[in-house]
Amino acid sequence: MELLEAIKKRRSIRKYQKKQIPRGAMEKILEAGAWAANAGGGQRSIIVGILDPALVERLGRMNMAGFDRSRFIGSYVSGEQPSVIDDPSIKNGFYGAPALCVVFAQSNFPFSIPDAFCCAENMLMEAFDLGISSCIVSRAEETFAGAEGQRLMRDWRVPENYVARCFVTLGYCEGEYPSPKPRCKDRIKIIE
Repeated sequence: MELLEAIKKRRSIRKYQKKQIPRGAMEKILEAGAWAANAGGGQRSIIVGILDPALVERLGRMNMAGFDRSRFIGSYVSGEQPSVIDDPSIKNGFYGAPALCVVFAQSNFPFSIPDAFCCAENMLMEAFDLGISSCIVSRAEETFAGAEGQRLMRDWRVPENYVARCFVTLGYCEGEYPSPKPRCKDRIKIIE
């Protein structure tokens, strides 16, 4: 499949089966993240892959702990794959995914957010190529801000000057794979 076709077919999935992804697939997804474009070629991002569903569940609940839905009043994501914005009954920010990647980056580096999201995008595309569903989830810095998050970072040997920038949920889509949303008009412009 050509890359543009894959980009058009991939969807953000928020309903997962309990079935775990293979370790070999996780390794390839992490490798794709490590090969992402990064500022100055510095390769500063650190990516932690988690295949322990209980830990993913715990982190998903931590992710939702400080979520303020009122900031998103009037927002809407999807009926097929509802987000925490759409459904107040969702208490796990990772939607029951059995696997997760956390992208950490230097807190004091001005390009750490773009670097992290480049890693995440590469991981999404590798996951899609492997037949694995995924979704980028934010609120990462808040998830690791408390004592439990800081302890996990120490246990994982993430340096103190690093912060979590984003998550990539991984698993297999529960139910029908969503259809594409139409593209909004006037988003692409070419100036000559």
